[in-house]
Parts: sequence; C-alpha cells; structure tokens
Amino acid sequence: MAGQRPFNPGVSLAGAVDLEALKHQVKAEPGQAGGAPAAGGYVIDTTENTFQAMVQTSATFPILLLLWVPTDDRLFDMARQLGDAVNQLNGQIQLSRIDIASNPSIAQAFQVQGAPALFALINGRPMPILQGLPSAEEMQQIVDAVIPNLVASAQQAGVTGSAPYSGDPDSDAANSAAGAQEQVPPEHQEAYMLAQQGDYAGAAAAYEKVLEADPNDARAARERAKALLLARSASANVREVRAAAADNPDDVEAQLAVADIDMIGGQIQDAFDRLLDFVAAGHKADIEPVRKRLLEYFTIPEPTDERLKRARRRLATLMY
Repeated sequence: MAGQRPFNPGVSLAGAVDLEALKHQVKAEPGQAGGAPAAGGYVIDTTENTFQAMVQTSATFPILLLLWVPTDDRLFDMARQLGDAVNQLNGQIQLSRIDIASNPSIAQAFQVQGAPALFALINGRPMPILQGLPSAEEMQQIVDAVIPNLVASAQQAGVTGSAPYSGDPDSDAANSAAGAQEQVPPEHQEAYMLAQQGDYAGAAAAYEKVLEADPNDARAARERAKALLLARSASANVREVRAAAADNPDDVEAQLAVADIDMIGGQIQDAFDRLLDFVAAGHKADIEPVRKRLLEYFTIPEPTDERLKRARRRLATLMY
C-alpha cells in the first residue's frame, strides 16, 4: 500500500529551516488565485479547537484526514485530487484538512514529522494511509481504491451517515456564506466558542441563556438544538444504537437515540419518519417525549423545507 514506503516529509516540524519548503511557499489564501484549493462541499478545515468535535463525528461518517501545510504549493495538487474524489461521493466520506504548521499538537498526536500525511478516521480510530508526497501511481491508487474501500469498511462497521454539505467552494455564494458564517452575533460568542471546542452541553446551556433574553432568536434555537443533539449522541456507537432500536421496537428511548443518529448523519426524513411511525404504531402514551424531541429537530432545517412541513402536519394529526 502507498503508506508503506519510507516517509519523505515535505515540511519539517523539527525546528530546522526547510529551504525546499521556503522555495515553494505561497502567500495566497486557499481559494485565491495561486493559492491552495478552498474547502467546501464535503471538504472542511480542522483546527486544534475543532479537532475533538471532528473526531466525534467519525462515529457517524468516515473521515479522510490530510495533514498538510496550505502554503506549500507542492501539496496543492494532492489536496485538489483528494477533494474532488471525496466530493464525488456525495457525503459518504468527508475530507478534513489540518494545517500542521498552525496546529502542531495534532501533528504530534499522530506522530508525524512533516507534511503531507494521510489518515483515515472511522469511529474515532485513526488508520495511516500515506506519509510523504505520493507518486502519480500512488495518488491514483488512493482515489480509485483506498477511498472507496474506506467507505465500504465504515459501512461494515455501521458508520453509514452522511457528512454535511457546505456548498460549492468555487461559487461566489459559498464564499459569501463562509464570510457571513464568521459574523457570529456578540450574544452568541460564548456559545459558539464552546461548540467549536466540542463542549456541546455547555454550548446548549449558553444558547439557552440567549433564548431566555430573546425567545425569537431563530439562530440561537437552531444552534441550541444542534448542540443538544451532539451532546447526547455525537460519540454514540452507531452500530450499537441501531441494534438496540431494532431489538427494542417498543422502547421510546431506543427510538429517540437512533433518530439522533439519523439527524447527525443528515438523514432528516428518516429521523422524522422513525419517531412519527413509532407513535402511529400504537405508542400514543409516548407522544410527549417524541413531541419534545421533534420540536427540537424542527428548528434545524430551513423553515421552508418540505420535509419539515409534512412532519409538522403529521405530528399535529397524531396528537389530536
């Protein structure tokens, strides 16, 4: 496999000046002319603050980790090919890029001495794929065989959710949205930072305070629901949760747990249908916990989402 060849780092973290790396250094930001490919689609950039949260989501969908330096133009083609391959799989896997020059503790955690290095992450377990710049043949092997095999391995492990889509990285709309995303309202700052650090319970409590001051803050309601969802279930074992739901079809807590897994994986319709079907199948006595969970879920999609409209109507019918 590609990862078995000797490690030939492109950028050293050992402290010595890497003259070769300096020759290939560019100042353009990712997405700008002459710069690295931008994140977007199913490609994200991860930092030390968001690393733990990213690891937790690997219990829902598999993740390909690229440890790189986004100012080294020798790595741009590799990053572009990986991004294209991942985006073509429509959420079956996510590419998480980590700048090891800016986030050295992550490089130390993976025991790598330089960039690039490639790992897979499934259920929180890292698996080395490659260290050093790949040859054209190795890159083709990663795209054609390694990435599809990772998706298949994840599915066999019960990790079958979909990664969230963040838009076309090359579109003006996506670039504008990325800029807008950073415009966090001042009253949301504490909650936002807690969520970025992976403290979802703390983030939910902070968003609750925002809602107490302004019950009509739709953004706070949405982010609180997402934080509660991740606090409950981001680190759950997907296979065990689904097995428990199948083995206990009359247990409302088991059904709520698997609905959480569906929501985290982006399977919104499945989550809605599971809980509504559960009540319709003769579990009217459990309508209250189901109603509360659904009302929480309902704040997450866009208000115009047809799935949301249908689920609201069906819940109202079941209640009366």
